[in-house]
Amino acid sequence: MPKDAAVEEFARSVRALKARDGRSYEALGRRLSVSASTLHRYCSGATVPEEFAVVDRLALLCGADEEERRTLEAVWSRADRTRRPPAAEPEAGPEPDAGPRPAPEPEPAPAPASEPEPEPVHARVQLEPVHARVPGLPPGRRRRRWGWMGLVGGALAVVGTVTIGAVLLPGKTPEPAAEPPAPLTWTVASHLWKNGCGHTYLVDRTPPPPPEAADARSWAAAQGAVDGGETLVRVSVQGKGAAAVVLQALHVRVVERGAPLPWAAYRMDDGCGGAVTPRRFEVDLDRPRPVARGLDGYDASGQEGRTLPAVSFPYAVTAAEPEELLVFAGAAGCDCRWYLELVWSSEGRTGTARITDTGGRPFRTSGIAGRPVHEYDAVGGRWITGASSGQRG
Repeated sequence: MPKDAAVEEFARSVRALKARDGRSYEALGRRLSVSASTLHRYCSGATVPEEFAVVDRLALLCGADEEERRTLEAVWSRADRTRRPPAAEPEAGPEPDAGPRPAPEPEPAPAPASEPEPEPVHARVQLEPVHARVPGLPPGRRRRRWGWMGLVGGALAVVGTVTIGAVLLPGKTPEPAAEPPAPLTWTVASHLWKNGCGHTYLVDRTPPPPPEAADARSWAAAQGAVDGGETLVRVSVQGKGAAAVVLQALHVRVVERGAPLPWAAYRMDDGCGGAVTPRRFEVDLDRPRPVARGLDGYDASGQEGRTLPAVSFPYAVTAAEPEELLVFAGAAGCDCRWYLELVWSSEGRTGTARITDTGGRPFRTSGIAGRPVHEYDAVGGRWITGASSGQRG
């Protein structure tokens, strides 16, 4: 399918979902934790999201069934492939001369197996001197009796070795039964921009022009960029079956802490804005023991603004009622690597889900306080130095 046709097919599918739901871009974006302008770019075909998770959440909100969601994922995959360079095909080598090929030689017949050599009877050689010292028995009977004694003694020695090894040797306890899988599933999205509009990266060399928000992950990976001042993480959690899964707590674990990176800071900004501040968890990574604090959001899109209550634990999720946890983790005085732990319980079971970045790697946030931040001049086609940064990016 041509590039433009694949992207238009995806945009048409997203527009159909939005029309079915009837809510505004602001209302749907608030539920998806994306800005209204970002959602509008999906519907117009200006942008294809880098991950299917946000499209799948939109389908769930708009009442799509399982078959429609599978079809939508296939449409998104075709559009997503248009953003990636095609793989280079290997050049074909010269064709060999098409002459007659010799018939394969018959395989040689296997050589007849040689007769196994008889094992030496060590008991007979070792016991022969003893036979001469047993009075009153013919030599043949003495040999048979001592031969049987040697065989029985060897068998008892083997049984004793196996028994002692089973009882005394360490590390031979039977393996415990495998834990059943957790009753919930989750997806993680990082490299998010605040309100879908702006973010700061630390890069050790001058980068190319800033990407669109949907392509932030691949752009940052190509530059080796690190989140500057703040990292935004969205965790989408839902149960696997009809039983509710209770989310008990969200913990923050810092696994490595160092001095802030000395790299230059570059601000991503596409000039959009949003009237919705999503409810979220804020984390101060500079504290010795960071804590995820739930904060209210605010919707100023209507005539009268309204508060969006923070997520408070415990909180129940099911397969039909997922939940999104948006985490804003900030750092000013450290280069911190960290991850999240989500504690859950369901039907008498408890467990902890470890939330990390792609590939099981911890998230990484480095402070940028006091250094100049470069901004991109689209007219001049270059990065220019802006004002000094504050405590957070």
